[in-house]
Amino acid sequence: MGKEWLQISENIYTTLNEIMKSHDLVQSVHIIQDKRIHFTYYNAIVDTYLLQHELLHRLQTSETKITNLLVLQQMIPLEKISMSSNVEEISQRLLKGYIYIQLESNLNEGLLIDVADLKLGYRSNNEADNEYSVIGPKVGFVEDIDTNLNLLRKEIISDKLRFEEHIIGSLSQTRVMIVYLEGICNPQHVNTIRQRLLELDFDVIFDSSILDQIISDNANSPFPLFMSSERIDRTKFNLLSGQVVLLSNGSPYVISGPTTVFDFFISPEDYYLPWVLGSFFRCIRYFGVVFSILASPIYVAVLTFHYSVIPQSLLAPIIESRANVPFAPIFEVMLLELTVELLREAGARLPTKVGQTLGIVGGIVLGEAAVQAALTSNILIIIVSLSALSSFATPIFKMANTIRFLRFPLMCLAAAWGGLGIVVGVVILLGHLLRLKSLGTPYIVPVFPFRFREFRDSFIRSSNNLTNNRARYLRPLSHQRYKANKMNDVSDDYNNE
Repeated sequence: MGKEWLQISENIYTTLNEIMKSHDLVQSVHIIQDKRIHFTYYNAIVDTYLLQHELLHRLQTSETKITNLLVLQQMIPLEKISMSSNVEEISQRLLKGYIYIQLESNLNEGLLIDVADLKLGYRSNNEADNEYSVIGPKVGFVEDIDTNLNLLRKEIISDKLRFEEHIIGSLSQTRVMIVYLEGICNPQHVNTIRQRLLELDFDVIFDSSILDQIISDNANSPFPLFMSSERIDRTKFNLLSGQVVLLSNGSPYVISGPTTVFDFFISPEDYYLPWVLGSFFRCIRYFGVVFSILASPIYVAVLTFHYSVIPQSLLAPIIESRANVPFAPIFEVMLLELTVELLREAGARLPTKVGQTLGIVGGIVLGEAAVQAALTSNILIIIVSLSALSSFATPIFKMANTIRFLRFPLMCLAAAWGGLGIVVGVVILLGHLLRLKSLGTPYIVPVFPFRFREFRDSFIRSSNNLTNNRARYLRPLSHQRYKANKMNDVSDDYNNE
């Protein structure tokens, strides 16, 4: 068939193959009644039952002789059927779950048939529970990669959406899909991920987080260098921003990059609220990060080396609360911090209702018992509790884990050298962040390298009139997302009327 196909002149069938380059685009030929019938469709968004039983089976078993497209149209027992020779219309319909059927005798015209699977992916147990938000869509990804591709195709109806499939894992043969928007995403990022995947030698890919660790720029860093998310709206935003998304079969999480450290403190809910409220809550998260990392180390440093910095009005309550505590501040803090981590781990491994009960009852009982037994002070319980709450304010689970981890080395440095130890630890942390890169992009941009314009959507979320351009550090091929001044023009015209 390949040699015969090369002799066919330019037509719609070959044109679709050239302009809609994606691994989920299927172009097949079936011989029915000694006639070659060409099929074109996206297998990620069509209903395979309709395709196999209501379409192919009916055509193969029908006794009506196929002479032209009109006869073929009458043979198909489906409602939404139309004849078209417009390439633009055909490409748009294919992206919505249609199938395009052509006869060999006329490849410049064909039938568009709606066989979209409207229910695929929308089931009761694919909610984004781990990245919950009050406002916004609740649908998340599932473990089936075809379902996830279907969800993305429904959310981004564009022929620029590209799926590139790779088989990774010598034993698992896991389907891994590179997803990006052609014309927006920088090809260098796609080539970098493609090269790292092709050079990958691994036996079994259990989850997309395995790929995250293997293909990252620095596997020894505690900071996540790729965004991991189960939310469709976050993934859609990343694609529209010019990032590359990686899906793995068997995993409900997708990873995307390049990312910066500020991306992990952005919640999709920030964009569903007015920009003033979104900026306010985002600033609270940054304050929570600083407090969670430094509160316990500062307590250790002050009570070990720097009593003189404590105000006189607070000195008496602190002395009274620690009067019967037999441990040094570092052991006292370590005991409580490890207790909180044990409660968190136990609650995460138990069923939801039991885990919530354990966290609440265990925290109250153990905290009260520790104070009564003079193992710790009341003030430290408040500090550790607030530190734990602050770490949970981070929207991305992996970054929240990193924040909880960073407290422990800083506490050890504070116990050894006091305030100087905290400064040394912070300097080492900043130096490490300066060296990190995600797909070659600096990890703390726009702080370094300094990009003043990118601050519009980093520490705060500016209004839509100021965020109409994509982040330049991603080096997108198309910088403008929309024309912000058009919204104001529409509003002004309405008021003038």
